[in-house]
Amino acid sequence: MTDNELWPLDPSYEPLGGERDLTHRDADWSGLSVLVVGLGVSGFAAADALLERGANVRVVSRDKTDVMAERAQILEVLGAEIAFGAEYMTSAPQGTQLVVTSPGVPPTDPLLTDAADRGIPVWGEVELAWRMRPREGAAPWITITGTNGKTTAVTMLESILQAQGLRAVAAGNVGMPIMEAILDPQPFDVIAVELSTFQLHWSRSVSPFASCLLNVAPDHVDWHGSFEEYRRQKGRVFERTQAACVYNVDDPTTEALLEEAEVVEGCRAIGFTLGTPAPSMVGIVEDVLADRAFVEERRTSAAELAVLRDLGPNAAAPHYVADALAAAALARSYGVSPAAVRKGLMDYSPQPHRMALVATLDGVRYVNDSKATNPPAAAASLTAYEPVVWIAGGLLKGADVSELVRDNATRLRGAVLMGRDRDAIARALAEHAPDVPVAIVEESEPEAAMTQALEHARGMAQSGDTVLLAPAAASLDMYASYGARGDAFTRIVESLGGADA
Repeated sequence: MTDNELWPLDPSYEPLGGERDLTHRDADWSGLSVLVVGLGVSGFAAADALLERGANVRVVSRDKTDVMAERAQILEVLGAEIAFGAEYMTSAPQGTQLVVTSPGVPPTDPLLTDAADRGIPVWGEVELAWRMRPREGAAPWITITGTNGKTTAVTMLESILQAQGLRAVAAGNVGMPIMEAILDPQPFDVIAVELSTFQLHWSRSVSPFASCLLNVAPDHVDWHGSFEEYRRQKGRVFERTQAACVYNVDDPTTEALLEEAEVVEGCRAIGFTLGTPAPSMVGIVEDVLADRAFVEERRTSAAELAVLRDLGPNAAAPHYVADALAAAALARSYGVSPAAVRKGLMDYSPQPHRMALVATLDGVRYVNDSKATNPPAAAASLTAYEPVVWIAGGLLKGADVSELVRDNATRLRGAVLMGRDRDAIARALAEHAPDVPVAIVEESEPEAAMTQALEHARGMAQSGDTVLLAPAAASLDMYASYGARGDAFTRIVESLGGADA
């Protein structure tokens, strides 16, 4: 790629020493004027990598925390210019040749629209990482996205790849920052990459070995502007895939998006399903996770990858089984043996705040699924338990909970609602589950609110029930993160004492 191809619309751009092939880490990045937007983990890693290769880097951030200040000091020593404050987030400085943005900054942000208007390319840190891989021998990427389950699936895949004896890591939207993974002094054999739609939006040339779209449901509509745009960005995970695109047979949208994608010639479509698999699929036969995609005689035979009990206590949750099937399909596309798939799934420990049993008190199970930050995720959690005292609420981000409540009304012993959008959930319960008792948390201080929520829930629950934190909403109205919300739930449940299991 030449300079003129890379910067075709920026009239202020002047070539920096002729042609540049900015597609690998040993390219000539020196003197490139780069604006890095955001000083989170990904922004810091991007700025550090660019500075190491001689780029001129300016970093801007609307916010300034103690951690960001420490990162800024390090980058300043390395030669970066740092600017904190909203006044620096309106336009790119004159002469900027590339903007590298953090995933949380929407495309409607004034700085990014200014860059677009001026023809300055905007990359995400995932795109930059792809272009900073070694010219030769770069670790292949296996990419996963989906509205729900992507962190579970990508960490399951990591466990399976490691069970095969590969040096593998989960990176991207979870685990190790993708820039750190591709620049690690000890190269990885393969990288399992979780991608959000925010990251996919800014990706331009990523070409994974295999890719997977787990599911698609309305989410982040406020960031993308519409569900159709969100859906389209999810489908970008399949673009330029080399060997296998894995889709959800039980979610037709994923197959439709695969059909629209431009993939490398010869790339296979592989389905996963909770039903009996057809050829070129993985699925369930009785209690067996069966592979009819990566066996020689797939029309007449299948390979046993695992049995449901290998998945541990979460084997009763359909979405957890689906994540395991998707991870297994991706691993098999990379040549992993059935034995390694089984070992990886057996060795796997679920991620924090994802259907985690905290305690059993007086015969009532207390489960932390604070990661259920949208209605589809909460629905997947609710279907795994019955009867349920449901703790819900937070920031709905424009999502409609009517279908969630209607479909799960018969499972509910009671509901405890908290957070900014609790009234929207209360209205849905009044319409679709009028006989379900509802308690409203009036407290706004995070610890006190969760304490009150659990007091209400404990008063509703009976022996054999599950008190389930599956908020169906984001946490940022009251908590620093869904993890902080889940930590509060766990801490308060554990303080109740008297656990009998």
